[in-house]
Amino acid sequence: MLELLGSGLVSLWLEMAGVQVKPSEALDVLTWQSSPGLVIAPDPNPAGANTVKQYLQGLLKSKLIAENLTPNQGIWMQSGPVLMADHQGTTPLPAASLTKIATSLVTLKTFGSEHQFDTMISSTGPIVNGVIQGDLVVNGGGDPMFVWEEAIALGNTLNKMGIKEVKGNLVITGNFAMNFQRHPLLAGQMLKQSLNSKTWTRPAIYIHSIMPKGTPKPQVAIAGQIKFAPQPNPHQTLLVRHRSLPLKQLIKEMNVYSNNEMAQMLAESVGGHTVVQTKAAEFANVPHGEIQLINGSGLGPENRISPRAACAMLMAIQQEAANHQLNLADLFPTSGFDKRGTMQHRHLPVATVMKTGTLRDVSALAGVVPTRDRGLVWFAIINRGPQISAFRQEQDKLLQNLVKQLEISPSVPNALTPHTAKSLPDLGNTKRNEIVFRG
Repeated sequence: MLELLGSGLVSLWLEMAGVQVKPSEALDVLTWQSSPGLVIAPDPNPAGANTVKQYLQGLLKSKLIAENLTPNQGIWMQSGPVLMADHQGTTPLPAASLTKIATSLVTLKTFGSEHQFDTMISSTGPIVNGVIQGDLVVNGGGDPMFVWEEAIALGNTLNKMGIKEVKGNLVITGNFAMNFQRHPLLAGQMLKQSLNSKTWTRPAIYIHSIMPKGTPKPQVAIAGQIKFAPQPNPHQTLLVRHRSLPLKQLIKEMNVYSNNEMAQMLAESVGGHTVVQTKAAEFANVPHGEIQLINGSGLGPENRISPRAACAMLMAIQQEAANHQLNLADLFPTSGFDKRGTMQHRHLPVATVMKTGTLRDVSALAGVVPTRDRGLVWFAIINRGPQISAFRQEQDKLLQNLVKQLEISPSVPNALTPHTAKSLPDLGNTKRNEIVFRG
């Protein structure tokens, strides 16, 4: 993971590490070799500390917080190994959806960026003249983003195979969700409807209208009911293997919209929140007590993360992403590139990569912002109090003031430039449906 620092500090740090480079080359060659959670030097430049001090004073002056509530506000700011500002930075605080940073880190490290979750489509009877003489069985494999487009594409694949009708039931088994609905019967109801365009209502009609021009309307009529089975029928024939979007796109969508159901499914895919909690602390090289989770999404004030740990996890993600020829901007919303989801209505410096967190009395923001004088500045801000909108405005101002102090980066660094200009995921692509049955 490339880190940018002021060239003097870079040269000094590299010299301390025994690396001989010309000062002019320092910004290009500096790689974060130490563990992400390690901070080895205080910052001689007071810009970061002064900006945070002014920010806290502003919160007090505007009565967003009371004097005795400053311990409930946590801030950590660092550039590479240099600590720039710390206010309750090692204290675990209710982090809301900053929890998704931990889920992103552990799933990326566990599976890799190109991993796909399989959903298996089978039948319990023969296919006669385009009619399945039995049940259509959907065995979910934990795909957290099986939505209308994916179901429509699946229906078109079944039509391509000549299947137009199911005599039996639609049986849901395994870990299947549709449109982020995890109840098997409700998810099954939406799937049944999406497979047969004659039964479409407004949501499916709209989604089809924004799919690529010429996308067929599937017609797979299921005569029976929707049922759930704890285990797949051993006497069934595999028809189609549906592969999810690659994990890198799933993580990006989860973070862009801060989708709780996606986060929970991804956390469960690696073993649950306790595994996420333990592994995230290990990967980020922070004390285990600084990451305390009860789920993978951040719902509930019991999910507590220190600002330092949030920054360390983001750095660990950047480091792991580089192993897959990616960077943080490929996995989180980025100012100037993404205008969807949680990035809307934020006023952040260009190329700021961020993750938000919101509960009834929590507003959190963590990420990285490029500057001229300190390169990449990693930050985490956790505010406690009911004035969520006001906290967001002040967080944005804090980063804007920081960039004014450290000067705007002359260009967006490669380390924060998404690798694809296309911000929307490739949903509804039939190429991810592998026809297995050759009848």
